[in-house]
Amino acid sequence: MRRTVLKTAIGALAATGLATAALAEDPKLPRSMVWSAYDLGSSGYAEASGIANALQKKYKTRIRIVPAGTSIGRLLPMTTGKVSYGYLANEVFFAAEGLYDFADQSWGPQDLRIVLGRPASNGLACAGDVGITDVASLKGKRIGMVKANPSVNVKVEAILAFGGLTTDDVEIQTFGSYNAQKDAILANQLDCFVTVTTSANVRQIEASPRGIYWPEYPPENKEGWARMLKIMSFVAPFTETVGAGISKENPRQLYSYRYPMITTYARTPADEVYNLVKAIDESFDLYKDTTGSSKNWAVARSILPPADAPWHDGAIRYAKEKGLWTEEAQKWQDERLARLQRVQEAWDKAVDDFNTMRAEEKAKGNKVDAKTAWPDFWAEARKKYLD
Repeated sequence: MRRTVLKTAIGALAATGLATAALAEDPKLPRSMVWSAYDLGSSGYAEASGIANALQKKYKTRIRIVPAGTSIGRLLPMTTGKVSYGYLANEVFFAAEGLYDFADQSWGPQDLRIVLGRPASNGLACAGDVGITDVASLKGKRIGMVKANPSVNVKVEAILAFGGLTTDDVEIQTFGSYNAQKDAILANQLDCFVTVTTSANVRQIEASPRGIYWPEYPPENKEGWARMLKIMSFVAPFTETVGAGISKENPRQLYSYRYPMITTYARTPADEVYNLVKAIDESFDLYKDTTGSSKNWAVARSILPPADAPWHDGAIRYAKEKGLWTEEAQKWQDERLARLQRVQEAWDKAVDDFNTMRAEEKAKGNKVDAKTAWPDFWAEARKKYLD
């Protein structure tokens, strides 16, 4: 009996040891990965580089980062599989919804998933020498937008709406890349552009003779916030204390969202995503000081909704293992997945309707140009099928 009890105890200890060893196993990463991110000089690129360097140092995986100044430039290589993960901004929302540049028939709603998303603040960085005191005083100023970058451009429209303005009230200047706006401000060719508060770009503006100023979005301005949220539903009031021209002594009332969001397609294997999240979590100390906001990549803060697309199953598995996933998070996930499915079904119905309409018009001798007619047709179909 003693021998039986002893063997049972030894077996139990061995099983416990094996389980502990399994939990302590290093993440299994691909030998190499390619990521996309915003331009050089952006906080997104800096933080992607910091995390990549940490993973290369700790796990010997090779990571190449491809910078791109446009949303299409960051997402297109992901569709072909040349890039496995993107450090993206709100183009994730527009791509999932099939909006703006992604309303084109060559795109449509993309089946994207979030791996991790850092909480961030955002606002309109303005030169300090043009007399801006609030959003309403932007009238007549030179404001930057970026070609093929709805993530930036919709924020400009929403910010102006907060102050009761539209793009007709300001001088919009469109750039070929996000980073070019900083150079334009330094050269006194631009007054304001949308950005985060901690990037190298805004630090350069702060140190320049022009200085930097952030107009605010006070939460007590209910009407302003209602106008902003009508255009940009994924933000909320946020008091920022870190950034260029910002401190605990000089906070600014801006808005919060998630940037960057490590994003991939739903087709990416769950095991791969799980291991990537685990590796990022376990190498946190190696990259947490990359920028002033890098500490917000702590998994407890960056693995829970809301975000611009549903979470990836591999990330959810890790969140559950760490005891972070909640009933509220699952409720949000279920609703977001259902919304994404409705959008995809609406797109398919709209395509069928559009093709039927073109065939009918052709039979009447009328030619419908798909490229010019589709955007308005899709906009009406969204109202019809998605309310």
